[in-house]
Amino acid sequence: MYKYMLTLSLLGLALAFPLAARSTNTQSGADSTAIPANRPLVVATASIFADMATVIGGGLVEVRSVVPIGGDPHVYEATPADVRLVAQADLVLKNGLTFEGWLNELIANAGTSAEIVTITTGVDPIGSEKYKNSYDPHAWMDASNGLIYIRNIRDALARLDPANADIYTFNYELYKQQIADLDAYIKSQIGHIPEAQRVLVTSHDAFRYYGRRYGIRVEAVLGTSTDAEAQTSDIHRLNEVLRASQAPAVFIESTVNPKMLRQIAADNGVVVGGSLYADSLGDKESPAPTYLDMLRHNTDVIVAALTRPKEASQAPGLLQEAGAPWLLGIMGVLMIGSFVFMVYRLNARI
Repeated sequence: MYKYMLTLSLLGLALAFPLAARSTNTQSGADSTAIPANRPLVVATASIFADMATVIGGGLVEVRSVVPIGGDPHVYEATPADVRLVAQADLVLKNGLTFEGWLNELIANAGTSAEIVTITTGVDPIGSEKYKNSYDPHAWMDASNGLIYIRNIRDALARLDPANADIYTFNYELYKQQIADLDAYIKSQIGHIPEAQRVLVTSHDAFRYYGRRYGIRVEAVLGTSTDAEAQTSDIHRLNEVLRASQAPAVFIESTVNPKMLRQIAADNGVVVGGSLYADSLGDKESPAPTYLDMLRHNTDVIVAALTRPKEASQAPGLLQEAGAPWLLGIMGVLMIGSFVFMVYRLNARI
């Protein structure tokens, strides 16, 4: 009963303050739209964090993202427009955890006096298995970490604009409930996937936090950064995973070239289950224009693809096995023999 009454109360407040629970795609730094002089300028490094700030800001701040929608923050190269944007900023929100390798130079070139806030402060980071003092930056993929992100953003906005701190807190509380509900939804949905099929194969290693939180094994072609090339050993590892598991699908990503993963799927007789979002939101016409939409879309696509049975016709056949080239030879001989026999019968009738 209490939860029901809380939901009604929040709904009433949301209707009273329509900007609090909603967000729209945030403009990129390269956008030529003039920055309003009557609102503080908040610059986020990527679209996901800009969306969070837009929700909590509730129209009281101007939010811009450095990396545009659909851009890859791992390999982004800052532009002169970005330098001008950061120079005007009153607040800069960054992920940290080795996500924005280009940011320090951008800040130095901009000479900004803005507060630089690391919004992953308080997150339990996943360390790199290869590099010391390096971390997986994709903490937002775990909705419970999203609660830490938005708390840090609320606190930063309250410091920037204390006169409106109560509004930022209200927006935060409403948003917190939405993210907590989404976290429970994801847990529930992943539970529908047969345990043997809970294997998430993606283009790059952006789903470790998601896997840790929701109980699904994660494998990827590339590491945590897309600024690398896949090795033969990576492809071999994924082939082994797919052949040993009952996973019926792999998943491409919106900001990563899908060519290699499509080939891996074809080689192993599995389907491409759909396109996921990780390092960027989608545009307004996409299924993932906001952070909440992104996590829900990813979950729905993953569950739909991994709950389907691995059809016998999709399973890797003998022709796809590395150890069976002899079978190709036998089939070739049989085909040639059949052709010769047909020619012989035709000549015998003439």
